[in-house]
Amino acid sequence: MPRKTVARTARLASIPLGVAGRAVGGWGKRLAGQSAEQVSAELSARTAEQLFEVLGQLKGGAMKFGQALSVFEAAVPDELAEPYREALTKLQAAAPPMSTQATHRVLAQQLGRNWSSRFTDFDDRPAAAASIGQVHKAVWHDGRQVAVKVQYPGADEALLSDLRQLQRFSRLFQPFAPGMEIKPLLQELADRMTEELDYRAEADNQRAFANAFAGDDQVLVPRVLASAPKVTITEWVDGRPLATIIRNGTRDERDRAGRLLSEFHFSSPARAGLLHSDPHPGNFMMTPDDRLCVLDFGAVARLPEGLPRPLGVMTRLSLQGHSAELMELMRDEGFIRPGMRLDPDHVLAYLAPFIEPASVDRFHFTRRWMQRQGERVGDLRGQDFKTGRSLNLPPQYLLIQRVTAGATGILCQLDAEFSMRDIITHWQPGFADED
Repeated sequence: MPRKTVARTARLASIPLGVAGRAVGGWGKRLAGQSAEQVSAELSARTAEQLFEVLGQLKGGAMKFGQALSVFEAAVPDELAEPYREALTKLQAAAPPMSTQATHRVLAQQLGRNWSSRFTDFDDRPAAAASIGQVHKAVWHDGRQVAVKVQYPGADEALLSDLRQLQRFSRLFQPFAPGMEIKPLLQELADRMTEELDYRAEADNQRAFANAFAGDDQVLVPRVLASAPKVTITEWVDGRPLATIIRNGTRDERDRAGRLLSEFHFSSPARAGLLHSDPHPGNFMMTPDDRLCVLDFGAVARLPEGLPRPLGVMTRLSLQGHSAELMELMRDEGFIRPGMRLDPDHVLAYLAPFIEPASVDRFHFTRRWMQRQGERVGDLRGQDFKTGRSLNLPPQYLLIQRVTAGATGILCQLDAEFSMRDIITHWQPGFADED
């Protein structure tokens, strides 16, 4: 096994060992007279600190998994949230950079030995870093400012190794994503690995989005100027990262960012035949002219016919309280397995809170609302937990469901208020019409 892989594995393996050690230490403090609440809070804080310090030190699958978790921060209960919040959000846009020498070597391999002649200026300091690559600011030969994304050497090996290792102790991460199953999330990240590692495929995806949203007054997708398997060159865009708006944006900025993110999410399948499938704040910015700039198109769901019509029909039937029709449609679509017996009213009760944003003219997405969803579906004694465990998520809906959950997490982090109902009515087939 290569030395780097051994080192990465050792770091990841330190997480469950550290948790076990702190649990033993916490038991000792209980014996010394500290309350269960004091011990639990301290364990939570120290576990979060170690967990995300390890994920933040690594690139590849570890960081990508951390980024995927970060959007669920809003669902973590208040008594646990503070230790996790800062550690989680750090994973949205940070990773250790590679050396200048390594960067130049990748550029020479991908663009040719005379790669520098394509630019009139190239900044060797990374402007941004993420899970499998880092971005440099440069000036293209025609004078345009560009973003040059360079993939880390060995990113493929790191992704596979990390995800395999993380799957071994996936239960440790469950508290960070209430209501979301961690194992399927890790499996889905692994399944998408090959696609994300090929920057030519990402460039094709970005070109499709850029063409679909060309001239749009609300969404900006930077155009691709050149691409290779491990390098892409796109237009440079300045803007305020969504993480900054989450942290200190005004009420108007939060509401607009949330509305534009939702509009992009629901309209993309109809406009581009694709769904952007990596929703975390590091992939979105607000430009000086108040447009939503969208980045990173390595992960997409291909929906050439737009969003599936049955989703809109199910949402409408839930709002109308038509539980029998809802159950029949869910059986037809595979959400209820053949032979599974469920009470239609229990299914309706399980789904109703999730579709609450579509039931009112304006909905306020808050952390507390998302926490309530996580609490009710995660309560082992509650009916919603039993109902949720009895339902099935068909493969064709898995990525759509995860992207919707992730985008909703961002809306709750933004504390955004706007009309989700108007967006769904316009873009979700089957919601408004009853034929």
